Amino acid sequence: MSEEEYQRSWIEAELEETLDDLFEAEFNQPILTEELRKIYKDKHPDMLERRTYYSNLLRLQSELVKLQDWVEHTKSKVLIICEGRDSAGKGGVIKRITQRMNPRVARVVALPAPTEREQSQWYFQRFVPHLPAGGEIVLFDRSWYNRAGVERVMGFASDAEVDQFFHDVPEFERMLVRSGIIVLKYWFSITDEEQQLRFLMRIHDPMKQWKLSAMDLESRIRWEDYTRAKEDMFAKTNIPEAPWYIVEGNDKKRERLNCIEHILSKIPYQEVEHEKVDLPERVFNPDYERRVLPDKLYVPKIY
Repeated sequence: MSEEEYQRSWIEAELEETLDDLFEAEFNQPILTEELRKIYKDKHPDMLERRTYYSNLLRLQSELVKLQDWVEHTKSKVLIICEGRDSAGKGGVIKRITQRMNPRVARVVALPAPTEREQSQWYFQRFVPHLPAGGEIVLFDRSWYNRAGVERVMGFASDAEVDQFFHDVPEFERMLVRSGIIVLKYWFSITDEEQQLRFLMRIHDPMKQWKLSAMDLESRIRWEDYTRAKEDMFAKTNIPEAPWYIVEGNDKKRERLNCIEHILSKIPYQEVEHEKVDLPERVFNPDYERRVLPDKLYVPKIY
């Protein structure tokens, strides 16, 4: 069987296994009113067909595994920064990137609000311990750019602190690049109308209401303030060594595929040859008798 035939047969087999995911996705659709459901469908007439999405996602995830092997083999360091509007799909993209990767190689960093002690430190200090070492891929689900966004808009940082951040961040990122870290910065973009719809979906879906915080609701009120802050951030931090890349996210499926395609295109990975693995024969001891364990140790067979 040729490599191309093998890849095709693998993807077909994986597609069969994703049927459960498809059913789960159908089941997990938000509990919306008919009116809201109709509005959402009308606003998304050209969403990517599911089979097209899954076949491409599996193909790209197989490439991500090759990237992972290359990063581990060459001791490369990859940092992927994910920023964007609330409900813009950052988490969904990150999940699909890491879904089939080794968590010891690819890890996600999502830091909580800084403690009182961290607030007194150099601003970048709490992020530094999470930067990738050799052989690691790190994805920041929000990053030091909180200072350019939520902290600035909500008044958690003073004008002087914001100015200092914009002065420091280009050189900080140049230092990262000079140290050998591949830095990719993504802004996930959705329209005002799309965010409104997604927030309404979360409000009406008991499975997703936890995603809505008071800060998210405040971001709806301050949409224009966030827009101005974003534009200023791009103007001051879009440097040649670490440029911004904008991913359009109104269609979540296209957003995920486009972002993964772009990541793969920006890293010069190559497939790493692996030694063939042969499953060893199990050793049988004729004198060994397996113990009978008490029933109370077993999880009840409810299903």
